Amino acid sequence: MERDEIVKFLDEFLSISAYPDKSSNGLQVEGREEVNTVAFAVDACLDTIVKARAFNADMLIVHHGIIWGGVNYVKGLFAKRLRELMKAEMNLYVAHVPLDAHPEVGNNAQLLKLLGLEPKEPFGEYRGVKIGFIGEFEEPKPLPMIAQILAEKLPVDYVKSYEFGLQEVKRVAVMSGAGGFAIEEASEKADLLITGEFTHADYRTAEDLRLTVIAAGHYATETLGVKALMPIIREKFGVKTIFIDSPTGL
Repeated sequence: MERDEIVKFLDEFLSISAYPDKSSNGLQVEGREEVNTVAFAVDACLDTIVKARAFNADMLIVHHGIIWGGVNYVKGLFAKRLRELMKAEMNLYVAHVPLDAHPEVGNNAQLLKLLGLEPKEPFGEYRGVKIGFIGEFEEPKPLPMIAQILAEKLPVDYVKSYEFGLQEVKRVAVMSGAGGFAIEEASEKADLLITGEFTHADYRTAEDLRLTVIAAGHYATETLGVKALMPIIREKFGVKTIFIDSPTGL
């Protein structure tokens, strides 16, 4: 399959140009034109690039790329990552905020689906656009049950609950990765916020607002989008796909 056909589809399907983002989304690094194997990963770190190369991947699709807002110098770690990609003639495609926000394959929509919920309304304003979602149970659910489901279904060692608010929750707001910026909005619209990482400042904010939060891991909550995208690319373009796991435990 031609690289440009895959890129065109991804740009349109993920609405790459619709979201303000410090990440340079889309095709960040151009490699060979013909694509037979596509690797998927959360991060374009050396570990995933080297593993993708070992699988003879022609394209690597990730959530976190190697270019954030532009390139001033090609040296140091950036040069090492770029060198590995160029040696392999591997294309690097990046979808950061667009893959958080997508209503079907996005990290946040997929987080809700783990709980048997559908995105009911947009949530989590980021630079003027909503990139998370709120779902709602028909009947309130006990917090330990929700945490257990996430612990069983996500690739994470532990799920941490911060029980500042309700123990029985009905409305659930989700914001994968570093979702602390959405705590205040979540406190106004939901009973529970599910996010990835939870900082000291986040703790104090949620505590003061009496909002219950579940932190399920930055990495774990952002494996969902690329995994959901895999079968779509495989079936539409007839390419081989592989997910490259490189967990941080965070």
